[in-house]
Amino acid sequence: SLPKSGGWLNAVKVVLGLIEIALALKFLSTADLAYHWGILDREVFIAIWIVIAFILGFYLLGKIKFSHDSDLPYISIPRLFLGGAAFVFAFYLMPGLWGAPLKAVSALVPPLSTQDFVIGQEGNSGNQTASSKHSKRKYSEFLHIPHNIDGFFDYEEALAYAKEVKKPLFLDFTGHGCVNCREMEARVWSDARVLKKLKEDYIVVSLYTDDKTALPESEQFDSKVLETKVNTVGKKFKHLQAERFNTISQPYYVLLGTNEKELVSPPIGVEFSIEKYLQYLDKGLSEFAKKQTNE
Repeated sequence: SLPKSGGWLNAVKVVLGLIEIALALKFLSTADLAYHWGILDREVFIAIWIVIAFILGFYLLGKIKFSHDSDLPYISIPRLFLGGAAFVFAFYLMPGLWGAPLKAVSALVPPLSTQDFVIGQEGNSGNQTASSKHSKRKYSEFLHIPHNIDGFFDYEEALAYAKEVKKPLFLDFTGHGCVNCREMEARVWSDARVLKKLKEDYIVVSLYTDDKTALPESEQFDSKVLETKVNTVGKKFKHLQAERFNTISQPYYVLLGTNEKELVSPPIGVEFSIEKYLQYLDKGLSEFAKKQTNE
């Protein structure tokens, strides 16, 4: 026979509904970042998740009832554990309101650069990052690189600077909606050894392939490789990636010399092994040094 209406099946629907609302925020956040609406900053996103987690916890423990719910004479062991897990998750999220990295969910929550208040950070603003050093650099008014990396957001501009300071280029093909990109930044880029190389040895340029900012008419063109008109910042760099490297996947990390040739081939994508990532960066530096010596 079918489960009784208002029984455990209704509870399952409520739980799944709350989880679905929480996950739906991720897609709204992606659009918010791509179009730069500024609606779902990191702390707002986390606060909503905390509220949903508390509602879920209280519901599972029978402290909240909805119209179709049956009476709950006792709390079953599964509901007790799930309710407890919801509360644990809510408390885990709380430090994120003040800028904690929250590595376990870093791929889902908006980047720290959208946070208005970060405790212990000079200026008490998540936007007071290295980007303030280069506010005149192209697209730096609305794009950011994590971990205070003093980088670029336009390929040509980064290349010109790399030639000036005689350093190799680190191309970071990324996206606002790229979950693995956020994972890499939280788990790999945050390593002190990796971060030191990115900050000191390379010229980092983050190229957002899904940004919706419109390009000026003079910079728009028709892309044969994408079979569409390139009229946004994202399409501009998506075209560059597809044309030069025959891929549109993210994350995609390319090491280039100032002659625009790859230092290490093939480039790498998702690589959560910090040691392998360091080897990749070291090999790029070694190849760049050889080419500089030969020149």
